[in-house]
Amino acid sequence: LILTFIKLLAYGMKSLRSCGVMNVFQDAVCTLNTLQTNASALEQVKRERGHPELQLQAMRGFLQRAGLKVDELDRLNIIHVTGTKGKGSTCAFTEQILRNYGFRTGFYSSPHLVQVRERIRINGQPIGKELFTKYFWQVYCRLEETKDAHGGSMPAYFRFLTILAFHIFLQEKVDLAVFEVGIGGAYDCTNIIRRSWVCGISSLGIDHTSILGDTIEKIAWQKGGIFKVIIWKKNTKLCMLRGFSCSLSVCPDLEEYQSEGSLRLGLAGHHQRSNASLALQLSHTWLQRHFLTVEFSGVSPAPAFQPSPAMIKGLAETEWPGRNQTLKHGPVTYFLDGAHTTRSMQACVRWFNEIAPQHERNAGGPVMRVLLFNATGERDCAAMLKLLVPCLFDFAVFCPNITEAIATCNADQQNFNVSVENMLTRCLDNQQSWRVLNGQEEKPGAELLIGGGLPLVPERQSHTLVFPCILSALQWISQGRDSVLSDPNRCVIPVKPSINAKADPLREAVNIHVLITGSLHLVGGALKHLDPALNS
Repeated sequence: LILTFIKLLAYGMKSLRSCGVMNVFQDAVCTLNTLQTNASALEQVKRERGHPELQLQAMRGFLQRAGLKVDELDRLNIIHVTGTKGKGSTCAFTEQILRNYGFRTGFYSSPHLVQVRERIRINGQPIGKELFTKYFWQVYCRLEETKDAHGGSMPAYFRFLTILAFHIFLQEKVDLAVFEVGIGGAYDCTNIIRRSWVCGISSLGIDHTSILGDTIEKIAWQKGGIFKVIIWKKNTKLCMLRGFSCSLSVCPDLEEYQSEGSLRLGLAGHHQRSNASLALQLSHTWLQRHFLTVEFSGVSPAPAFQPSPAMIKGLAETEWPGRNQTLKHGPVTYFLDGAHTTRSMQACVRWFNEIAPQHERNAGGPVMRVLLFNATGERDCAAMLKLLVPCLFDFAVFCPNITEAIATCNADQQNFNVSVENMLTRCLDNQQSWRVLNGQEEKPGAELLIGGGLPLVPERQSHTLVFPCILSALQWISQGRDSVLSDPNRCVIPVKPSINAKADPLREAVNIHVLITGSLHLVGGALKHLDPALNS
């Protein structure tokens, strides 16, 4: 059923591998992508899996080969943040607050949504293509020149970007840098930092169990590995974090801060309130250490101080795309959230159930609800989908994290570590899970067919559909009613008339509400098409 899928998408990916000829920036991105799958990187993973302490040892070696010293990183005045969920939003709040004080900020985060440059920001903006290209080749060439003397080894994708971020922030002379941990903490490659000014932990939950362990206690130990001076959110497992030789403080609830009226947040969702409180404490502690010599000891509650105007403004102006984000394109409204664990999906569902009815009350007619879902890795898709069932979607649409079936030069969003066949099989599994959760029986021998023999959507009476890429899914869902997706230059995959007939309710509805969730990579691929400004 998926053979034609594979042939079509493999052709598109092959074209991406040669896209470097188009310009020097894309050449840099395509070269970066080779670090996803190069043999030495895969050998590193195998060798270090049973000895995680080797990860930091290797990272120090790569840093030195790139011409940097660990003690140079002290000059970056780093804020280091980890946590199972909310660490990216916490970093975004923190960076915005301190930028409002006039500091030149660096911000390193992952993953990116549309372009890899988003991971490395100066003063809140992704580093420009010209600077990215310049610094990329500086670091890459130093590593390439020294690899023969080190067994041909090159750093894997995330390690390289972390080294690049250190190099860029030093060269651009930022006043401070906010670093989001990749996975865990203790052995994460960001943890070669010796002297972070303050660390934060946003939350603890079960995720990445094959790397971090399968209990909260094991995961807490991993997260606590970054601790120097630490502040964490209320309700984080305190007893599991004791034993680290640093000062520990617990954040108050956001309601406890002294301010005129409630603090307004730029990020939607009730769960962002605890992230905002943590950001206030991180920025407050950093400012204390910047202007004063402050001694920390023991475990104590962090005081609920009166936020300054710069802090209040920072919380209100924070933007972090792909997290509880709403985009209205005429009659089609998109609700985007990169939730990819059961806990974050619970928060996503709560947000959607609060905001969608507000839009529906003003619609003046019938509204169709559509779910666009995908998940990757070791995620428990069935558990996440079960949480989404009560949202009462009229259609559930599944697609892999592939932006377009016939890909143009889109190297920023390529993942060569997962086969197309595996991605599509996951989508079909998710479709079946949704059917079971909704009490629908699958007809035996059902096929996925569209015009020309390309498998696309189920040829049976069902409200579940599978598409080969994000663009084809969005085009079908919007039915030509979103002008952003109606660009005549876009490739539109033809769909059989019988399948188009299934979309009659979408064409007749006053509004279409689309929740896009399950993966930040899915959300990023959707934003590439829905927000063209992110491609510039």
